[in-house]
Amino acid sequence: MPATTRPEASIRHRLQVCGIVQGVGFRPFVHNLATRWNLTGRVRNVAGGVHLEVQGQASNLAAFLHALRHEPPPLAAIESIDIESIPALANERDFAIEASEGAALPTPIPPDIAVCEACLAELRDPNDRRYRYPFLNCTDCGPRLTIIERLPYDREQTTMRKFVMCARCRAEYEDPTSRRFHAQPNACPDCGPSVGFLDSSRVTDGSQISLRGEEALAAAGAALDAGGIVAIQGIGGFHLACDATSEAAVARLRVRKGRGGKPFAVMVADLDAARRWARLNEAEAALLVSRERPIVLLERLDEDSCDRANSSVSLAPSVAPRQTTLGLLLPYSPLHHLLIEERTLVMTSGNRSEEPICREPEEAFERLGGIADAFLVHDRPIHVVCDDSVVRVFADRELPLRRSRGYAPFPILLAKEAPPLLAVGAELKSTFCLTQGRRAFLSQHLGDLANVETLAAFERLVDHLTDLFRIEPQAVAADLHPAYLSTRFAERYAQERGVPLVRVQHHHAHIAALLAEHGHSGREPVIGVSFDGTGYGTDGAIWGGEVLIADFARAERFAHLAEVP
Repeated sequence: MPATTRPEASIRHRLQVCGIVQGVGFRPFVHNLATRWNLTGRVRNVAGGVHLEVQGQASNLAAFLHALRHEPPPLAAIESIDIESIPALANERDFAIEASEGAALPTPIPPDIAVCEACLAELRDPNDRRYRYPFLNCTDCGPRLTIIERLPYDREQTTMRKFVMCARCRAEYEDPTSRRFHAQPNACPDCGPSVGFLDSSRVTDGSQISLRGEEALAAAGAALDAGGIVAIQGIGGFHLACDATSEAAVARLRVRKGRGGKPFAVMVADLDAARRWARLNEAEAALLVSRERPIVLLERLDEDSCDRANSSVSLAPSVAPRQTTLGLLLPYSPLHHLLIEERTLVMTSGNRSEEPICREPEEAFERLGGIADAFLVHDRPIHVVCDDSVVRVFADRELPLRRSRGYAPFPILLAKEAPPLLAVGAELKSTFCLTQGRRAFLSQHLGDLANVETLAAFERLVDHLTDLFRIEPQAVAADLHPAYLSTRFAERYAQERGVPLVRVQHHHAHIAALLAEHGHSGREPVIGVSFDGTGYGTDGAIWGGEVLIADFARAERFAHLAEVP
């Protein structure tokens, strides 16, 4: 008799996947992967990442694990996969996505990133039901950090819970083959957020929205074309926008905002438009169109070059006075794409100088009423403010100058584990850092801690992220300067919680941060050069321009620039 082939026995694995694996379509990806390889099991979000059990023939499981590691969704970043063999189940018939559960471990939150090409195609397709809808998104794009209130990342834990999905959106959300399968911000014009427009005269009349939808978008465009200043509510807060080629508009914005001589960022439609105003190499061009869509600091073209390329249309002199560089960015939200068209717009933070960015319409009406001529607002609540990131390219390497939207709060991986810590930074260009294990969670840029409003925003975000990541700091690190508002906050925070306060010299902190960013162990000393500006010295003098021999724990002042009065 011919030999019979014994069927391959099923085996079962339990996996714990850590990293950025929530809010990026990871569970649908796992579901579809299991279906492809004829596997059964289950997957769910937990606060430490994603937990899954998968069962089937050994060869199929091996193929599944290979694809899991090497074909993750575009926004996923896997830090680790722990695999445990467990007994197979006899009667399991399918692979299920289960409800999320909480846990004690923090989970990296994906940042807010630019609208993807698939969604952009829908935005521009007159036959699509989301044609020109300012809030379309999918698992590969859209808001994340700014709408998440709690973890695990599910719709009811976000500001989108107020919008009940219509039947068609719900069907997409529940369809494993859809790009919007378990996309938490999923919405359409029938069931999702909407935009509204009002001019500044109506702000004093009770803030009544005068136009909605397409009429609101058209009115905002007309206001910009007429030289007006429009406050635009975006993904992470408000921008103040105006025609960047109108000197009258830009100069008026500069005076009203109290901007002084600082340059404005400029939003352009695409790379061709960017090349009208600045020189781009391949690395800079790639950064402009990246999913992070930061403001990129570029070499500015001289006026003659701009005129030849642009039919004598020039940027307003007040955009970036006396600067050889220009900060450009491309549209990153559907709303921006609908507004930009052929325009070149100043797109600056929606605040008065030294104040925090406005988050909600009522706040903007009150604080920006004397700056903006009109408002374009929406009803999707912003839980966390997040400003635009600023980067430059040096030797084809990306160097962040302001790490915020698109990057925060993605963690830096440290060379070794650290206890739970809170580091509050200095006073200018403020951010803070939370550590747990090898992860250093960096907050978004918060601005200068120059007033009570900014400090209050700083404190709210500290509370939010410590709660979100379930981190209880065992110590607090602060700048040595006794008068910094951040240092005073750290003193209060440490005293209220009964934890140690560690004071760190300003320039030593910069060098230690550089070592951590590049995975240095910090055990061997380096020659650290910190020419960032002034900082409080260990001798009570104001230091600046320092050469230190430093590791993580110690710093010797080897050389420095002479002090000035």
